[in-house]
Amino acid sequence: MSSSWSTYITIGVIIQILAYLWLLLATSKTEVEGADSENDTGHVWDEDLRELNNPLPKWWLNLFIMTIVFGFLYLALYPGLGNIKGLLGWTQEKQFKEEYALVHEARQEYFSQFKGKSIPELAKDPEALKIGGNIFANRCAVCHGSDAQGAIGFPNLTDEEWLYGGEPEDIKTSITNGRHGVMPPFAQVLGEEGIKQVATFVRATWHGKPGDPTLVEAGKQKFQNFCAACHGVDGKGNKVIGAPDLTNEIWLHGTSDAIIETVLHEGASGTMPAHKGVLEPEAIKVVAAYVYSLSHNQ
Repeated sequence: MSSSWSTYITIGVIIQILAYLWLLLATSKTEVEGADSENDTGHVWDEDLRELNNPLPKWWLNLFIMTIVFGFLYLALYPGLGNIKGLLGWTQEKQFKEEYALVHEARQEYFSQFKGKSIPELAKDPEALKIGGNIFANRCAVCHGSDAQGAIGFPNLTDEEWLYGGEPEDIKTSITNGRHGVMPPFAQVLGEEGIKQVATFVRATWHGKPGDPTLVEAGKQKFQNFCAACHGVDGKGNKVIGAPDLTNEIWLHGTSDAIIETVLHEGASGTMPAHKGVLEPEAIKVVAAYVYSLSHNQ
């Protein structure tokens, strides 16, 4: 906040509080009894019930004054007057960091019970699986589903097909550092006819769907030129870069003719967010153990 704005806010707040105090004191005159006094507002109900403009009772007035005194004390101790930080030096960031440090320390102590254990060992530990399942439900289920079976564009974690590998350390690395997979669009490179040829080749070669031999042969050549670098000549994929296996039926975006041609035409991408810095290393290991257990029947 600029110094001019800070001065404007500080002066404005102080004047406003002092104005409230003046208003209270100015209206605290001695009460005058009687319907004919100058305090009579002229409002009458039920023939003889008159409204008098008398000041507040002393106890009520004193309560208002106490709130004003409290306001000045609060503004002296805590930030509220522009850039003035207050005598206590309190900030919401400072309080958050202090409370977060306490929570982090407690979590560190709790997860220390799993320290030194491997992921396969934790996958057999009921307590670790319970905690891992809770963390999964809070942070992973929104994409992979509460049953971890995924959806279109989100991997199924309960089978044995893994884009980046399903070994314990592979899973841990995916959770820790995240993943970012990209299938580039080939519309400009292959053209509409080329896309149809490659799609026909993939379906006919690895999915048993008959296709025009001419299209299959042309698609094979284009596949080797543009696709084999990632998916391999045999279409088995590459777990190092997350290139999927094209020879099975477990496809992230589906295996229909329309889907294959759309992905070839427009490309596809997906991001698994990194949890390093969000979860403690031992917490990540516990979640990895839970995920590992889903496909290894511990």
